[in-house]
Amino acid sequence: MSQKVAVLGTGKIGEALLSGMIRGGWAPADLLVTARRPERAEELHARHGVTPVTNTEAAKTADTLILTVKPQDMGTLLAELAPHVPADRLVISGAAGIPTSLIEEHLTEGTPVVRVMTNTPALVDEAMSVISGGSHATAAHLATAEEIFGAVGKTLRVPENQQDACTALSGSGPAYFFYLVEAMTDAGILLGLPRDKAHELIVQSAIGAATMLRDSGEHPVKLRENVTSPAGTTINAIRELENHGVRAALIAALEAARDRSRELASGKKD
Repeated sequence: MSQKVAVLGTGKIGEALLSGMIRGGWAPADLLVTARRPERAEELHARHGVTPVTNTEAAKTADTLILTVKPQDMGTLLAELAPHVPADRLVISGAAGIPTSLIEEHLTEGTPVVRVMTNTPALVDEAMSVISGGSHATAAHLATAEEIFGAVGKTLRVPENQQDACTALSGSGPAYFFYLVEAMTDAGILLGLPRDKAHELIVQSAIGAATMLRDSGEHPVKLRENVTSPAGTTINAIRELENHGVRAALIAALEAARDRSRELASGKKD
């Protein structure tokens, strides 16, 4: 890889992305990083061999800028970058809820912007990254974003008007599974199992179920029915889930996450 890529505001996800890119063949010398704290930038240099720079230096020298700051910090960052970003720079935003149009407004006319919503499994190279192009982004720009984020998992292109829904499903999605595992672990303890054994049973069951969903090609209803025998244990459990409105609660939760993503886009913080 010969182009220079800068990750701005490098936190855990940004560092996971850098690490994945290096494993994928990117030269550390071609990777630039910025961080709020100088000691954090030096830590990244010591750990990965990447080059710490200021946001202004990154804007002037990198071919691709990846903005990994929080949504509420995006305006400040864009104001700092705007005078130094020429129209041939590719700008990739990983901030939840921030539309490409808002970023384009702050930058030189014609600057290509790509919006990416990834998730925390990037830390173990199992991310789901959803990619949408702004009004000036070409197929080549989208391919560059796919190459970068493909280093830490799977990528999927969607129209930008679907990004808020994708944020609700996959951006926040890992938290729902962690919440479910937490609840099932508590249930295992209630049923008399030690916490460590309950945890191991549930985690491996989750891994196995996810692998079956990914590899079998079967609809989840079919896979569930394969486990659900007449008058058996599973159907009794599912009856209780339905009685307690778990399906409706999940749908409502995802709608709430989508709505919050829209609020972030409008600048609402509370």
